Amino acid sequence: MNAPLLFVYGTLRPGFDDPMALWLREAARHVGPATARGRLYRVDSYPAFVPGRSDAVTGDLFALVDPMATLAILDDYEECAAHFPQPHEYRRERLIVRSENGPVEAWTYIYNRDVGGLARIESGDFLA
Repeated sequence: MNAPLLFVYGTLRPGFDDPMALWLREAARHVGPATARGRLYRVDSYPAFVPGRSDAVTGDLFALVDPMATLAILDDYEECAAHFPQPHEYRRERLIVRSENGPVEAWTYIYNRDVGGLARIESGDFLA
């Protein structure tokens, strides 16, 4: 795949009718399902992803047609753009995820706070 990829695991996934999920389906091309190593936690009406070696987190891959513009809008949505006060709730990083065609590198949003008081999503699938 030539286009940069984005791994989403929560309210941006297909099957979720949040306005930003609908926007992402128009702004990027859905590639298919993927998994990442780590854990999901419930923050409120959205999840927190913490990468690690333990569990599998279910999500979806999108190919970014206009990566700079799309990621800038998503950074605002996730409140991790430079103009938001620190500490940010999320940070954007690249990680290796497993797609239907094997491992690929993708951008994702990682929870940047303590998960101590949050309930773990045992299935690793926010939509389940």
